[in-house]
Amino acid sequence: MIEAMMNDRQRDLQNEVRELVKSIPRQLILDMDADRVRYPKEFLEEAARRKLLGLRFPPEYGGRGLKWEDEIVALEEGGVLPLSLGCLYSLVSICGEAFQVFGSEEQKQKYLRPTLEARLCCAEALTEPRGGSDFFGATTVARKEHSHYYLTGQKRFTVGAEGADYFLVYAKTNPEAPSRESLSLFIVEKDMGVEVKHIYGLMGTRGGGAGRILFRDVKVPEENIIGAEGQGGQIFYQMMIPERMTSAAGILGTARSALEIAARYSEKRKAFGSRIRDFQAVSFKVADSVTKIDAAMALVHATAKTIDTGHNRRLARRMVSESKKFSTEVAWEVVNDAMQIMGGIGYTSVYPIERMLRDTRLAMIWTGTNEVMNLIIQHEYYRDLLSRGEESRDVEGDAVDAQEVEEKVYE
Repeated sequence: MIEAMMNDRQRDLQNEVRELVKSIPRQLILDMDADRVRYPKEFLEEAARRKLLGLRFPPEYGGRGLKWEDEIVALEEGGVLPLSLGCLYSLVSICGEAFQVFGSEEQKQKYLRPTLEARLCCAEALTEPRGGSDFFGATTVARKEHSHYYLTGQKRFTVGAEGADYFLVYAKTNPEAPSRESLSLFIVEKDMGVEVKHIYGLMGTRGGGAGRILFRDVKVPEENIIGAEGQGGQIFYQMMIPERMTSAAGILGTARSALEIAARYSEKRKAFGSRIRDFQAVSFKVADSVTKIDAAMALVHATAKTIDTGHNRRLARRMVSESKKFSTEVAWEVVNDAMQIMGGIGYTSVYPIERMLRDTRLAMIWTGTNEVMNLIIQHEYYRDLLSRGEESRDVEGDAVDAQEVEEKVYE
């Protein structure tokens, strides 16, 4: 379906990403899943060589000046690779958003440009051991002395903890302020004294060097604050757009790959004297999966266009959350059904379905759990609904006894 929604520029971009994907060594993928490789910088370097990093950012910093409706094409095609590679690819878009929207020219030249050229590797430090979904409950603090800040605290589940050159770190600069005004965002270079305390053993999405990092009075110059002091909450909400859109688009590449493997298998595999695709128990699973993927792609594309127009930020926030929630849940269902179609062999390492299943499970947790997405979706829906007047037909009145107002008891 995605092909029918693309223009010629996007088809060319899709082909470029397809060539990048085909160039990735099979052994690298196997070594990452076996935790023999924990940060494949060569992947980012190859993407940078092809000018495929940070597609939305201006050419003067190494990007292509494209839109979200273009980037999601690249993300979906790149999603056929393991999710850990997609995550490292997406971090450039995520961290780059902070520089592009809030950063100074000096920060863009010092960090954004070399990141898009893969001379520097970035990471985002959000989650804390006592935090999780409670982002604004962060306890990492930054106290200012003269022209420097001193950061103390820790972050965990930081992808790239082992391989990143710098981290974007949220820390409280004013603990007494309202929670959304208490945080600031800092660029913290690893060589400033960041300690990598633990690299996690993950069920899936391996090879990205996810770990816990520690700050013990790490000295950071004041010019490394992004935006203004206390602006961390505003930056966080802006960065949630790429956080969630990269997940929504990328995971559909995983779903598509799993479905294609299972469908080809069902064409070849025979049971009871027939191809198993001839049994509705199998073919209907394929039909359901195709429909779900197409629906998710349509939502993601509509969301990208909504973001690009910039006319309704609240609608965009709701749709971003819908896209992340729906795409990741669709991918989980599609990969599960692909394994069911293939039976026992799908549960083995003969096919990559079992790795896709492990990878996909994380997508419903990171960048805001899908339960948090539900909170945002319903909040924005109610806010919009209750702020509107009666713009269309009063459908509530189209009932036989609609005039019986005494029967409409609310308390």
